[in-house]
Amino acid sequence: MFKVVLIAILNCFNFVLPIFTLKLNHKINPRMVAIGKYDGIHPCLTAATQAGKVFIHNPHTRGQRPAAHRLSQSTQDSDISLLNINQAVSCLTAGTLGPNTTGHTLLVGSQTNLLAYDVHDNTDIFYKEVTDGANAIVLGKLGDIQNPLAIIGGNCALQGFDFEGNDQFWTVTGDNVRSLVLCDFTADGKNELLVGSEDFDIRVFREDELVTEMAENETVTSLCHMHGSRFGYALANGTVGVYDRTARYWRIKSKNHAMSIHAFDLNADGVVELITGWSNGKIDARSDRTGEVIFKDNFSSSVAGVVEGDYRMDGQIQLICSSVEGEVRGYLPASKEMKGNLMDASVEQDLIRELSQRKQNLILELRNYEENAKALPGVSEGESKKGVIPANTQLQTALSVRRATESQRAHIELNISTPNETIIRAVLIFAEGIFEGESHVVHPSVQNLSGCVRVPIIPPKDIPVDLHIKAFVGGKTSTQFHVFEITRQLPRFSMYDLNVDPSATQPTGKVTFSINDRPQRVVMWLNQNFLLPEGIDSPDITFTTLRAGGLLKINMQPSGEITLRTDDIDLAGDLIQSLASFLAIEDLQAEADFPVYFKELRATLTEVDEFHSVHQKLTAAMADHSNYIRNMLVQAEDARLMGDWRNTKKRYIELYDLNRDLINEYKIRSNNHNALLARLKSVNQAIQRAGRLRVGKPKNQVITACRDAIKNNNINALFKIMRAGTASS
Repeated sequence: MFKVVLIAILNCFNFVLPIFTLKLNHKINPRMVAIGKYDGIHPCLTAATQAGKVFIHNPHTRGQRPAAHRLSQSTQDSDISLLNINQAVSCLTAGTLGPNTTGHTLLVGSQTNLLAYDVHDNTDIFYKEVTDGANAIVLGKLGDIQNPLAIIGGNCALQGFDFEGNDQFWTVTGDNVRSLVLCDFTADGKNELLVGSEDFDIRVFREDELVTEMAENETVTSLCHMHGSRFGYALANGTVGVYDRTARYWRIKSKNHAMSIHAFDLNADGVVELITGWSNGKIDARSDRTGEVIFKDNFSSSVAGVVEGDYRMDGQIQLICSSVEGEVRGYLPASKEMKGNLMDASVEQDLIRELSQRKQNLILELRNYEENAKALPGVSEGESKKGVIPANTQLQTALSVRRATESQRAHIELNISTPNETIIRAVLIFAEGIFEGESHVVHPSVQNLSGCVRVPIIPPKDIPVDLHIKAFVGGKTSTQFHVFEITRQLPRFSMYDLNVDPSATQPTGKVTFSINDRPQRVVMWLNQNFLLPEGIDSPDITFTTLRAGGLLKINMQPSGEITLRTDDIDLAGDLIQSLASFLAIEDLQAEADFPVYFKELRATLTEVDEFHSVHQKLTAAMADHSNYIRNMLVQAEDARLMGDWRNTKKRYIELYDLNRDLINEYKIRSNNHNALLARLKSVNQAIQRAGRLRVGKPKNQVITACRDAIKNNNINALFKIMRAGTASS
């Protein structure tokens, strides 16, 4: 019967082969691949390659591309033109930017500039300096902004430019941006901006307003729109999955890294699949609903990018996959005969192994049931307990806060127990972002078996986590065990202890705001988000923060005024956002003062000015050296042509010394630039933190006013805005 079922399943699989394969003589940088119709008709594969260049593969108009401006013909491939950027490319895309343009615009980002280039006319549309760099880029319409924007994500900041290079959009986000995508997340007919960053969050912006955020457990490296409000994501730890708004449909984790994700209807069932290109060269397509693999293929090297386009100009859109070594393959969607049924030949063996394993598991489970059945009537009392536990056995869990000791860090203790004489043989816990590999196994030795297991848990940051617990429970002499499963949520602010040291230093930082709600509602929020003993009925409470030390004090007046006292501005922001979400507050103004943090920020702003000044001096010095070298080179060549070998040697020795000085100056300038970027990141994060102390419109107003103050170099106004939420008196 098993063989008949297996044959029937295998017979329903069909195989898809590439419709075309190209071997380009250029390497491709990962995650920097796009398709652009630069003349409005012919799709061209575009990718970043080595030495600060972008190649444009155009097999449609051979021999019609004279070299000009930045573009030059590749000596290795007649179908490829090279665009010289002269900087390391960090992101690129192509699409419609201008309102009256015939073809697509190519956008190329680096850590210092953004280039909008008209490939067809070989001209720069604009070339803008971007202080915060460009790690990711997306092109399209956002919210109510009429014209398409080239939106870049960099050093904790988002910036959008129109077709003239005007800055139309700017806001800050929590950390360095790694991925961007536009989609109608709220189903209001207008695009929102989804942002993946290095602080593990996916944030959704309606223009400069933060709509919502989803916490993941690693850097979000890729995002792609599927359909409607559904989108795919990839993390730096090899996880890929699909969200529909804030609900995660599914996710899988691989030992390899997802290099590129794309939405494409490969099996022609009318619904796009999530196509993933992996670091080991594998390409797979997964159902957007279940994550089930419906197609696989393999490259000999890591995948660089996955895009789509009518590359053969026959009216059919192909899925186009490229590797870092320059191999490109195109796949057509399934034919009517293959509709909904695709699978690569290599999956046959995987399926056989999977079904065989399932069969073995079922046989083993049946054998265990048979052993248990034998152990019931007609056998001795000792044997009857083999695998049998009392009917009242249940798994009980408790969470408690434990302060640091000499031998152990501060942690949350998860206590797992049974109410009778049964023992817990092993415990398996699944939790995102808590344990390495997302799972943790406790397996007590035979000498230490009991009905209670204690597991220390150390959450790295303040996020709610579901603990999925499986425990093997049986008698003391059991060789077979019952598996109990239970889920327990770890509250968001669990690393805070009610036991306070009387000699602890009082916090100097505070934030004050008012709400129109009863104290009992605040108490409900406290009980949901902190680990509190029963009987807490007042919103006036003091905690010890176990991660960084220090105190957190919460006080509420009868008038509804709440004061949070802490020296951690990030914690204050998290508390306000959590409370506002719980109480459904749309707009919240606040006054804040964090003397220690503001003093550090003022020092950082001073350093930014100093680094800017040094940067300008070094740039001027390098320009002077370059001109001097140019003149010296002319003199050296003149002496060589005249046969004056004495002066030729002298000039070239001087050139060598000048070149060495120029290289040293470049190293100094590079170090200065990196230090400047680090300080600018701190400034952007400060603006974001000031924003998180407010909710809704006041938050957006603070971010906009802070940026204006920095643009005008008005430091006093900046701190006034951060404290009061407004620049006005």
